[in-house]
Amino acid sequence: MTAPTAAIKSGTQVVQRVAALLRSVSARNRLGARLIDLCTEVNIERPTAHRILQGLVSEGLIRQDETSKRYFLGSMIYEMGLAASPRTNMRDLCHAHLQQIAQATGDTVFLTTRAGFDGVCIDRAEGAFPIKVFVLEVGRRRPLNIGGGALAILSFLDDNEIERILSINKERCAEKFPNYSEAEVRKIIARARARGFVISDAVELPGVRTIAFPIFDKNNHPVAAISVATLSQRMDKGRSDLAISCITKAIEQIQPTLLTMEDGN
Repeated sequence: MTAPTAAIKSGTQVVQRVAALLRSVSARNRLGARLIDLCTEVNIERPTAHRILQGLVSEGLIRQDETSKRYFLGSMIYEMGLAASPRTNMRDLCHAHLQQIAQATGDTVFLTTRAGFDGVCIDRAEGAFPIKVFVLEVGRRRPLNIGGGALAILSFLDDNEIERILSINKERCAEKFPNYSEAEVRKIIARARARGFVISDAVELPGVRTIAFPIFDKNNHPVAAISVATLSQRMDKGRSDLAISCITKAIEQIQPTLLTMEDGN
């Protein structure tokens, strides 16, 4: 390997590690991320991870709490995010509706968007029910075939795209989600296409059930999803019907506004 080639490879590795650490901190931003957890998830040795994180702290991309030593996203990330925000801001468009659904159902409501082969939680609203189901932290990304909201997006893609995503995510899902079953995902997709929405049990948290509906763009492509998650025993027919009604009403109001905003771009 020539010196320039080695330098390029080394530089690419650094970029990949920085990106992986930022994603991992983002997924834990509510409570903060411990160094040991970041090292385990990103598979980086502690001295290397610490050195990169301190560099990110100095640039304002990461903030470290002086007392707990946990890492949080820094103010520079927020400033960059504002500059990068699309003209159609899905979070702003849906936030009030998520709050209304949470208030009506008492449960936790999530907004998920697609990012390549992943689903990313970009907003969450909490209902009054005392047992909170935090299946997702805002900013966390998972394979598009994991989680109710992501599955609601996946289910309404075309068949070739679904096969591509399942194939690409197969190894990752098997490694990180021991209870994952592609056969079960295919059943969920088939039922979702018949119903128009997803009902699924959480892979990571036994005893949690999710109902999720897709949101479509002007080309009828699923770009986001709203989901309600609660304890499986709480999600009886009456509560399921309530969640379905609330999400359906919200999307009926969101969809025309989204299409108008897209036409104005």
